[in-house]
Amino acid sequence: MSIRKFILSLAVLLAFVFVTTQTSTVSAKPKKAKNGTIKILTNPGGLLLTIDGKARGETLTEYREIDLDPGVHNVQITLPNGQFWIREIDLPAGRVKCVVVNYRPLPPLPKSPCPFPLNVSAPKQVTEGEIITYTADVAYTGSAPIKYKWNVSPSSARVISGLGTSTLNVDSTGLGGQRITATLTADDGSSDPACAQTVQAVSVIAPVEKKVIVAREFDECNNCTFDDQKARLDNLAVELQNDPSTRGYIIAYGGRMSPLGQVEKLMTRARDYLITQRGIDASRLVIVNGGFREEDSVELWIVPSGAAAPQPTPTVQAGEVNPGKRRRP
Repeated sequence: MSIRKFILSLAVLLAFVFVTTQTSTVSAKPKKAKNGTIKILTNPGGLLLTIDGKARGETLTEYREIDLDPGVHNVQITLPNGQFWIREIDLPAGRVKCVVVNYRPLPPLPKSPCPFPLNVSAPKQVTEGEIITYTADVAYTGSAPIKYKWNVSPSSARVISGLGTSTLNVDSTGLGGQRITATLTADDGSSDPACAQTVQAVSVIAPVEKKVIVAREFDECNNCTFDDQKARLDNLAVELQNDPSTRGYIIAYGGRMSPLGQVEKLMTRARDYLITQRGIDASRLVIVNGGFREEDSVELWIVPSGAAAPQPTPTVQAGEVNPGKRRRP
């Protein structure tokens, strides 16, 4: 082979190698990562692991790698004392974040012969009439009995029970809109002033919303026949029977031209009908002479227990009445 041909063949070979290298380099370009990784290690191991509310088994004393979608993840580890280690971890794509949790139980609190610390718990707000319970919680390792001394204000607050004990019950009746303050001093009877602890708890008394009970006009009949009145009295009787706590009021008015004694007639026949025909107890009926109006009128009222009695509303003065001779119904 001539030197010229050898040089030409070498050039072609080098060009092929260069192209092949470039092609390999382009095809080997790494792809963009889609996930991130959290590495978790705990001491001790074997702790329950939860990520985003989903159980992930137990931790190890060496790193566990967990691939996750990028974003914020809630990591929770259940500690040996039953409490939780919780963190929000922002995990970028393609990144690794390491988590190490070392659990060391807190040393026990030093024992104290004094009743300390002292706390009193009570509801912050109650409704008037409810009983408030104040409960004392105290850490104490001494041998002498604790002495509990309660003081309650205002003085109108009635203590039901618990003086001299760790639980006090107070009646809030009549104290709507006020505050009850319970002050507790606890000591072990020693002369050490540091052993006498005093705390307070305050409860706000919400007043009871008082409902106004009023009488209700059930029906009214103007210049009616007795047959029409009886139908209305039947309905009144049903209402009274449905609620035994109510009373029935019948207010009768004579008309401007009504015969003498018309009011008494209207009252008597309505009362007698309800008692004899509908069986209503006479003690539940109140019959009222309402005076006079332009024409005969009978009002029927339902009066609940505690409601004020309805008042007559005449429209014609007695001196303006001119009894006629025409027959009234």
